Amino acid sequence: MAKKRTNVIRMYSNHLSFNSTFTYSYVAIVEDARYPQKYRMLLSLVDVVFADVAQPDQARIVALNAHQFLKDGGHAVISIKANCIDSLVPAEVVFSSEVEKLKAERFKPLEQLTLEVSSPKLSNGSTH
Repeated sequence: MAKKRTNVIRMYSNHLSFNSTFTYSYVAIVEDARYPQKYRMLLSLVDVVFADVAQPDQARIVALNAHQFLKDGGHAVISIKANCIDSLVPAEVVFSSEVEKLKAERFKPLEQLTLEVSSPKLSNGSTH
């Protein structure tokens, strides 16, 4: 039986890379993820858009790329770093706001996970 092929777009630090299989062989596209029209001709439709861009407008960036490249029935995965969006607002408020922005772009959130830092904060590089 042939292995199912899943196409994935990954966005890191406002740059895009493309993974065409379950393996980690992918082609990097060095472009600004905020402007998907610049690299539209390089990609076909994909099953998953994964975003870890850490930008104040990351929900908009994900939506732009998902609308350009995501197949019908595809999924978007976004890593929201609350401090990168607004460090003066409680994280829960930022998460709720980002989810509402995604809903406004016709996304239907399926799951939300909160990842907690498990190691103690380091002070001046010491571990005591």
